[in-house]
Amino acid sequence: MVFKRLLGSLGVGGPTVDTTLDPGAARPGGSLSGRVHLVGGTADHDVEHVALELVARVETEHGETTGEGDGEGVVVFGRHAVGGAFRLAAGEETSIPFTVSLPWETPATELYGQPLGVVLGVRTELAVAGARDSGDLDPLAVAPLPAQEAVLEALGRLGFGFRSADLEYGRIGGTGQQLPFYQEIELTPPPRYAHQVDEIELTFLAVPGALEVVLEADKRGGPLSGGHDGHGDHGGHDALSRFTVPHEGPAGPQGWDALVDGWMRELVEHRASYGSHAVYGHDSGVGAAVMAGAAGIAGGMVAAEVVDEVGDFFEDDSDDGEG
Repeated sequence: MVFKRLLGSLGVGGPTVDTTLDPGAARPGGSLSGRVHLVGGTADHDVEHVALELVARVETEHGETTGEGDGEGVVVFGRHAVGGAFRLAAGEETSIPFTVSLPWETPATELYGQPLGVVLGVRTELAVAGARDSGDLDPLAVAPLPAQEAVLEALGRLGFGFRSADLEYGRIGGTGQQLPFYQEIELTPPPRYAHQVDEIELTFLAVPGALEVVLEADKRGGPLSGGHDGHGDHGGHDALSRFTVPHEGPAGPQGWDALVDGWMRELVEHRASYGSHAVYGHDSGVGAAVMAGAAGIAGGMVAAEVVDEVGDFFEDDSDDGEG
């Protein structure tokens, strides 16, 4: 999907910018490549720079980004200069290839091609003679890391179901989280856990050497429930557990099943033993210092709904460079 726009800040006859991303989904911590195509306007222009911004639509609470209570906002989580100063002649066509790195915590937007309901984008900024325009926006598709896929596959084999996924503005205390938001994947428990928990909330926080998995058991309707349902620093959460596993993980699906099943047993038992607001961690072969020092379930989302959300994302926020 490509969006072309006349640079409104330069008026009619100004240059146009059109960014295309290479086919296929990117991966967290991997590279994103493509080309920025520029076409000169009716006069010569001095281009100061061409930059790409990685943007995400996130859920906000209590006016954290908007000042207007709960809702949605757009957060910039990466910026890369891909072109320096040059002169763009009238009517000239030029193309700038780029390859940029994605943060390791970049959330997944799909699983095996099935949209998860998370909306990311690449916004192109062209600065010409003191005027800037960020009019060209392209949706960004990101697939999970192999270890993330393995965890989700194991959860599916263990009977957990996918409920929803979104991006929450805020930070999870006690983790090595780098971005100002985190992805929360909500899962329904299998029958053996249904009487103890109503929902499991899962967050991946990846770094080059390992994957941190944050799990929360949510039992709604209890005396301590209420407030924010997410596992950020907003209160209202139940038992929160953190586990660390190397990217290569255990051998084979059975190894992953055993590992993830152990996580879930510990989470549910820990919640039952210690009650709400209890937090503990466990490292599966990788020390916690690795995390601190480093800077299926597919389904349940209707593709049309995701497309509509993508459309709203680009329409509402294309002229706003603030997160």
